[in-house]
Amino acid sequence: MAISTPPSSSSDTGGGYQNPNKSLGFFANAMKRKHSFIQFFAMTGILLLSVRSLGQKYRIHDLQEDNAALKEEQEGLVNRMNHIKQSLLAEADIEPTGAFASRLRQLFGDES
Repeated sequence: MAISTPPSSSSDTGGGYQNPNKSLGFFANAMKRKHSFIQFFAMTGILLLSVRSLGQKYRIHDLQEDNAALKEEQEGLVNRMNHIKQSLLAEADIEPTGAFASRLRQLFGDES
């Protein structure tokens, strides 16, 4: 009878032996394809800058809308304050002594 060789014989290419073409590390592979990696990182940077720019564009648009709303609200408050001021002065003018109207004009800074 012939003696058979065990499956882990020296003729097997598995085990501790690795093909040097397949065992390149990340950095070795990067150095081998340096141009492709530089191009990849440049394109990734451009993409990230584009996304950031787009976000800033929408933020500026939102801030412009907020600014317009605040201006509108300020105009409404100024109109309301002027209306209250005119109403107070008109009511004070009705008083016969005129002391209240005089005091209101001093407070409001009116010279008329």
